[in-house]
Amino acid sequence: MTDATSATVPAADVARAGRLKAGLKRRYAREGRFKMYGVLAVCIAIGFLLLLLGRIVTQGYTAFYAHEITLPVYMDPARIDRAYPQGTNFELLVAEQQLARYGIADDARGTKATAMRGLFSSELKFRAAALIRENPALIGQTVTISAPAADESDLFYKGEISIDTPSDQRRLSDEQIGWLNRLKTEGSVRTHFNGALFTNGDSTEPELAGVLGAVIGSALMLLVTACIAIPIGVGAAVYLEEFSARNRLTDLIEVNINNLAAVPSIVYGLLGVAVFINWAHLPRSSPLVGGLVLGLMALPTIIIATRSSLKSVPPSIREAALAMGASRTQTVFQHVLPLAMPGVMTGTIISMAHALGETAPLLLIGMVSFVPGIPHAINEPTGALPSLVYIWENASERAFHERTAAAIMVLLAFMIVMNAAAIVLRRRFERRW
Repeated sequence: MTDATSATVPAADVARAGRLKAGLKRRYAREGRFKMYGVLAVCIAIGFLLLLLGRIVTQGYTAFYAHEITLPVYMDPARIDRAYPQGTNFELLVAEQQLARYGIADDARGTKATAMRGLFSSELKFRAAALIRENPALIGQTVTISAPAADESDLFYKGEISIDTPSDQRRLSDEQIGWLNRLKTEGSVRTHFNGALFTNGDSTEPELAGVLGAVIGSALMLLVTACIAIPIGVGAAVYLEEFSARNRLTDLIEVNINNLAAVPSIVYGLLGVAVFINWAHLPRSSPLVGGLVLGLMALPTIIIATRSSLKSVPPSIREAALAMGASRTQTVFQHVLPLAMPGVMTGTIISMAHALGETAPLLLIGMVSFVPGIPHAINEPTGALPSLVYIWENASERAFHERTAAAIMVLLAFMIVMNAAAIVLRRRFERRW
């Protein structure tokens, strides 16, 4: 009896050990598969990100350099008005002189002169007029003038237009391409960094268009957004979390704040049109209206982030301050809020970065219109980086498409800087409990 029992117990233990070992093996296999799925998901996400960034960079890097054409120009006294040099058709003057230099005769309709004019930007006439205005003694002399190449000429020098392309698929004729090659062979074409992209406002001519107006418009708009959303959002969060009574009304407010954070941004644009433009009669397409709309949109995010930061402060901080005789207000503003400030700053900066990239509300309040120049006040019409991307992408000229990608790169750089600042602030001031 005893021998039989001792003989069967080891067999049961062996079976149980086998089952445990098989179970451990299956569990480790599941953990290995889960880790593999996680790594695969991260790789896919990084792959899509690199694909997106690669597409933007390959399409937009050419916008950061441009070509300039330098030509000798005889300031013909018979063609130039000393009193009003701006009225002189310098483009036609340069085109005719360039044709004569190449020994090409024009027809009665001036077809070849028109074709030659199309190689140079309209900036040529402004630079020539400025030279005469500053020094009228140049009239009758030959001077050297440099001007940007026209958009199609610039694309040809960048290799995006080829003579092998069928003529019905390009705006440059074979003759114009021959002239461009001749100018480059003569050393009249210079490649340089496209500083105008960062120093000019928007323009109807791609070679003269820049992002400075949109950058300043976005900065002014974010300034208005920050001045409105941050004080109101932080104040509302502090009151709801630290001072308000817990009842149905505060529960209703909390639910609505969470719902407002999920409302589509275009709804805020409709609200801005109805309230700030149609009712309050604020200037359309201005950073003031854009900042107000984006401020309303950023409020729920700031309130939720601030309340979460306040909740993360241990109750012992409050209890210790109250035990030392501090009032409720002193406890909150001198102890709790400073400790929660890293989370508050992080949520605020992230909400500002999110507002910077919003497009739908700006389109509804009129920031989709063409606004040249640089804004100097929050009530002046201006554009913003997201709306500028929308405008340039819908433009018919091919040269605007590379500038669209360049504007996206500038916008991404702003957002990366803002999000990096949020991470740095959190790591610098964060305390672990």
